[in-house]
Amino acid sequence: MAGSEEKEKAVFDVDAASALVNELRCTFASGKTRSYEWRVTQLKNMLKMCDENEKEIAEALRQDLSKPELESVVYEIGMLKNSCRVALKEVKHWIVPEKAKTSLTTFPSSAEILSEPLGVVLIISAWNYPFLLSLDPLVGAIAAGNAVVLKPSEIAPASSSLLSKLLVKYLDSSAIRVIEGAVAETSALLEQKWEKIFYTGNGRVARIVMAAAAKHLTPVVLELGGKSPVVIDAGINLQVATRRIIAGKWGCNNGQACVSPDYIITTKDYAPELVDTLKNELERFYGKTPLESKDLSRIVNSNHFTRLTKLLDEDKVSGNIVHGGERDKESLKIAPTILLDVPQDSLIMNEEIFGPLLPIILVNKIEESFDLINSGTKPLAAYLFSNKKKLKEQFVMSVSAGGLVINDTTVHLAVDTLPFGGVGESGMGSYHGKFSFDAFSHKKAVLYRSFIGDAAIRYPPYTTEKVRLMKALIGGGIWNIIQALLGWGKA
Repeated sequence: MAGSEEKEKAVFDVDAASALVNELRCTFASGKTRSYEWRVTQLKNMLKMCDENEKEIAEALRQDLSKPELESVVYEIGMLKNSCRVALKEVKHWIVPEKAKTSLTTFPSSAEILSEPLGVVLIISAWNYPFLLSLDPLVGAIAAGNAVVLKPSEIAPASSSLLSKLLVKYLDSSAIRVIEGAVAETSALLEQKWEKIFYTGNGRVARIVMAAAAKHLTPVVLELGGKSPVVIDAGINLQVATRRIIAGKWGCNNGQACVSPDYIITTKDYAPELVDTLKNELERFYGKTPLESKDLSRIVNSNHFTRLTKLLDEDKVSGNIVHGGERDKESLKIAPTILLDVPQDSLIMNEEIFGPLLPIILVNKIEESFDLINSGTKPLAAYLFSNKKKLKEQFVMSVSAGGLVINDTTVHLAVDTLPFGGVGESGMGSYHGKFSFDAFSHKKAVLYRSFIGDAAIRYPPYTTEKVRLMKALIGGGIWNIIQALLGWGKA
């Protein structure tokens, strides 16, 4: 059986991908996925899948990332279930055409905006939250009525395998398919024409995805990352602030999250108190030997472990470690690490860390942090801790990022009424809640007219009187139109 499975995977080439897409196009063309009943059934089955397989999902996440059970239950299964519930509750409203105003030009008429499914779409997900980042976009694609191919990340093999097993059991395999594999399989999929590609990952692969999509003029949603800053002002409840930073940094996959705090900016005067508080809270959460803590995820694989240790061991920053730095290559564990007064030209400050290392940058005045942030690429998230109203307003107005949070980190992901997505190098497009539905829908404009009220003014010959009336219509205003109809004024 294992040999048979390997053979099937080995033959998934461009031809196999083309056959798969054609099969799904036939399903979509039948109208099956457009029905409200089909959408609701799939969403209910996804909820059922989560409820009935919670232990198996948590175990797969443990195998791939040593992810603590609480993080699996809350940040993967719980958030996915919430997305399903929101879609189940709201999809009947989302699919109702939205009435639109018409103009005097088309009188008498009515208009509406119809959300229609795009067709056959591709979702390529990431390894750090392999269930949530695979299935959360899928919720939107299903709610919108599409046929879908899901490509999970091969870097999380246990989760990828379980997704393949579960989705064929719980969802309609004539319209929703999972393709496992690595670069070869992804490349074969990218050769195909899709109505949309939704990719979660890094900027390097995003450029490959976008280049492939451009060949077919396929629209894309790119959920990327970047160096998400945390600005810390003085005069705050520092214990609460540091706990929330720790939760967003090390409590989210040990820093392996797209919205994880990447670095801190604070003043030189406030830094000593901040560092001491971070140390105390880290020890409170993870103990004096954090490498032994069961509440910290491991680094996903040896390649990423090597990448992170390279950042940590660079001559420019190795002497700036003020807490942590321990690592265990065998278990792929790196302790929560704080680095103080890190040079701007260091490696750690010039690439997304995506791990448990947290540099602190020092400024003389906290307002200097905004220009510092804006001097780099636009991050996926930016965080500010402050009690000052004016500073908060300045932060919101001057810092460009996918999303902002004041006095906390990462929690905006849980607010389904907010769009989640990047800007610039941190991505394009957004999802969550109705934004997921919209991401996989086309807003089709529909205008209805009757045969009455046909105006001769739009047809040749174009007389002086018609020109006069047209100018009045373009200029607007009832008095102008009356004047034109009565023949007053100049043509």
